[in-house]
Amino acid sequence: MRISECREEDVELLDKHMPSPGAVSSHQRRYARQRAGEGTFLVAWRHEVPVGSCEVRWEGCAAPEVQAVHADCPEVNGLGVWPETLRSLGIGTELIREAERLASGRGCTRIGLGVERNNPRARALYRRLGYHPTTPYLDCWSYEDGVGVTHRVADACTFMVKNLAPGR
Repeated sequence: MRISECREEDVELLDKHMPSPGAVSSHQRRYARQRAGEGTFLVAWRHEVPVGSCEVRWEGCAAPEVQAVHADCPEVNGLGVWPETLRSLGIGTELIREAERLASGRGCTRIGLGVERNNPRARALYRRLGYHPTTPYLDCWSYEDGVGVTHRVADACTFMVKNLAPGR
């Protein structure tokens, strides 16, 4: 497996192998933020097929509750491994570790991520990797489907933070 920053030509493969809802896929939105310098979109590859991805949002989590407490904390966002049969094989862990390396390389002393309250498996992984729960929040987002209907989603989450600097 290898991990690389998303390239424009990768977006179509991501849409094919890791489907996301909406007329404009989450992969396209993440790649657009990367091009704008707002994030780094990482892709995990297995045999030249994308099997996982995540985005490091350099401006942090957009939720006001999280911004109030962690305004200077970049966020690992949208971590996913697909198909589900590839979960628990270390792909998500490697994506997170690469995100942490990127953040450390930029001089960041900590990094965070959100986890849905009803996802104990992900929460356990993040705790094993050194993340600690800090701030409950509501993750609100929307997407427009192929026929133009806007769907609004609100997930109850907890923001978790990991110190990257030794001794902190």
